[in-house]
Order: sequence, then C-alpha cells, then structure tokens
Amino acid sequence: MSLFADAFAWLLDPANWEGPGGIGVLLLQHLLITFGAVAIACGIGIPLGMLVGHTGRGREVAVALSGGLRALPSLGVLTLVALWVGIGVAGPAVALIVLAVPSVLAGTYSAIESVDRRTVDAARGMGMTERQIILGVETPIGLPTLIGGVRSAVLQVVATATLAAYVGAGGLGGILFLGLKTGDYTLMLAASILVIALALVLDGAFALLQRIVVPAGVRATRSGTLRDRTTRRSASMGQPAIEGNN
Repeated sequence: MSLFADAFAWLLDPANWEGPGGIGVLLLQHLLITFGAVAIACGIGIPLGMLVGHTGRGREVAVALSGGLRALPSLGVLTLVALWVGIGVAGPAVALIVLAVPSVLAGTYSAIESVDRRTVDAARGMGMTERQIILGVETPIGLPTLIGGVRSAVLQVVATATLAAYVGAGGLGGILFLGLKTGDYTLMLAASILVIALALVLDGAFALLQRIVVPAGVRATRSGTLRDRTTRRSASMGQPAIEGNN
C-alpha cells in the first residue's frame, strides 16, 4: 500500500504539475495526440461507414478491414513509421489512426444499418435524395451508435497514446518511460493512474453524450414501447380489470 500512497502523494504535489515537463503539459499533449488521431480517423471512417451502411455494398470488406487493422501491433506500427519518417509526432499519429479507424468504421456502418428500412423507404417516398436520407434520417437516428464507435476509438487511443513518448512525441507516457528507465515504480504507477483516470473521465463524457443525442422522437417511441410492454405484462399476469357493477 505504501507504493500507492507514494504515487498519490507524487500526483498531489503541485510542483509536479508545473513546468514544461509537468503533468499539466503532458496531459494536454496526451489529449491533443488522442483527439487529433481520432478526428482524422473519423474523417476516414465515418464517410466510408455511411456509404457501406446505406448501400450495403462492401460490408464484408469493411468487416475484414476492421478486423485486420485491429490485429496490427500498435508498437510495431509506431516503430516502423518512426524509422521511416524519424522521431516525432508522425509515427504515433499514424499508429493511433490505424488503431482508431476500425472502431469508427464499425460504429458508423452499424448505426446506419440499424435504422428501420421502413423509415428509409418512407423518406424516399417523400422525395428525399439519398444524401438527404443519410444526413437527415439515418444519421440522426443512428447517432448514439455512431458515437459509441467513436467512444470505443477514444478509449483505445487514449490508452495506447502512452507509447507516443517512446519515440519522443510527448504525453503521459513520458512519466511512465522515465520511471521504467530509472526503475522508479512510483512514477510508473502514477502514470498508470493518470491514464486510467483520464480514460474513465472520457468514457463517462461520451456515455453522457450518447444519451443526450438520442432524438426526441426515438426517446418517445422507446418510452411508449416500454409502457405498452408493461401493460401487456400486467394483463398476462392476470391482474383484474376494474369494472363498474351493474
């Protein structure tokens, strides 16, 4: 327990949060690396996922691509790119984008596919173009699932972004690798606690966002369905109806 106490004492020391190598700067670097990689992954995965989900074409290829990219070792990709382009942000960025694209892609085409085809047919019958259907019907309804894919990508990237410090790109991994180099387990544990806490905060924020973006009509439909189910369940359990005496 003394190791945990030392780690928390180190984290709570204001001196460790100050300066260019302080926790505050490293935390900001970690967030910039994470959201930069996820933003680029969204630019790749969301349009492709929308196309696959709407047309149904290339789904097998998308599934295979997602699985294949997930199987790539992040440290191996990071090292390979770093050897190619040199030390800096480029290596971690490419590795993290490769890691994030599968979750974003899978979440997007699952979101579009999950929309009831009768709703899509109704929109098409009203004269909406395919673009209008994707952006005005399928995306709003499937937005919680789409954000779930982005949420998964963020959690994967925020944990793996600790490797960015391995090639000198900064982030909270700098504390971890410093502790590893000097044999200081307090630093290693403190860095792990920081990354875990950051992941939990981001996960909670995206979970809240998923609840907020549910369209009002879908929320009302779910509520009505729940009431209908409750009524049918009560009737099936044999609860007597209240009737007036004649």
